[in-house]
Amino acid sequence: MSDDDLQPLHIEDGIDRFLRHHESGVGESTMANARTRLRHFKEWANEVDIENLNELTGRDLADFVAWRRDDIAPVTLQKQLSTVRMALRYWANIEGVTDGLAEKLHSPELPDGAEARDVHLENQHATEILEYLDRYDYASRRHVVISLLWRTGMRRSALRSIDLDDLRPEEHAVVLEHRPETDTILKNHDDGERWVYLGPRWYQIVDDYIDKNRINVTDDHGREPLLTTRYGRPTGDTIYKWVNMATQPCEYGRDCPHDRDPKTCEANSTDGYPSRCPSSRSPHGLRRGSITYHLTHGTSPEVASERMDVSLEILYKHYDARDEREKMSVRKDNLPDK
Repeated sequence: MSDDDLQPLHIEDGIDRFLRHHESGVGESTMANARTRLRHFKEWANEVDIENLNELTGRDLADFVAWRRDDIAPVTLQKQLSTVRMALRYWANIEGVTDGLAEKLHSPELPDGAEARDVHLENQHATEILEYLDRYDYASRRHVVISLLWRTGMRRSALRSIDLDDLRPEEHAVVLEHRPETDTILKNHDDGERWVYLGPRWYQIVDDYIDKNRINVTDDHGREPLLTTRYGRPTGDTIYKWVNMATQPCEYGRDCPHDRDPKTCEANSTDGYPSRCPSSRSPHGLRRGSITYHLTHGTSPEVASERMDVSLEILYKHYDARDEREKMSVRKDNLPDK
């Protein structure tokens, strides 16, 4: 939809329309939260003299995030922006804002592990995705992305940083380095630098991808990234979209659990937005799932802490999605014999 197709929509009218539309499917507490979050959005719009929602741009939304972020905790801001994003999508459907504007409302990065622990890729689904990729899309870029994130639990920024020179074929490992001067940053800077073991089977996927499917380009600094696009090293947002797409059930041979038609689904179409699939997961969701998988299968918290570059305190508080029975089972397997 172009700007010429928009119909004038005053911000108060737009909010009222969204709340009426939203009300039928949610509880009162959810509605109360939505009213509060959109009240703050209206306050900001009044301050900057935006009355007609047609006028909103991506830059305006960035200004709103900056205006709001100083007053509330990052996790609270994430929740507020989620509601505003829902409203933007509804307004796009009624010709109030341009299509895709909601995807220009970017949430700032959260402190390590600050998202809910239950938002993670479960082992069963990870296994299904990897088996599908092994069979139907072996050694593709997507296969390498999902394999490395699941096997290592590394962050998206770490995955993006890897160059061909960082691979250690003799050890079946990869070296992670903090190189801010050439635009690849590790979250914990020099303290996040480390060697990460992949193992023969996982390393072979990477090796075959380089041999058969990697686009042979350099980045803006003359480095040779492991993951490439036609334009060089992918952005963090690009990796985010790749993972969102790969973790949609319809992308790995499952029927849609949300009764959607993949041919027309807004998350799966050529011009779609993968994050709109309720079952899709972010790179952080894979990281959390990987850490939980390691812990469930006997990896000590200390080893997971070093391997995934996360403190024990943060690991226990935000990344360990095991239930109490699973924790007991791991402890039981490590007790001395009777």
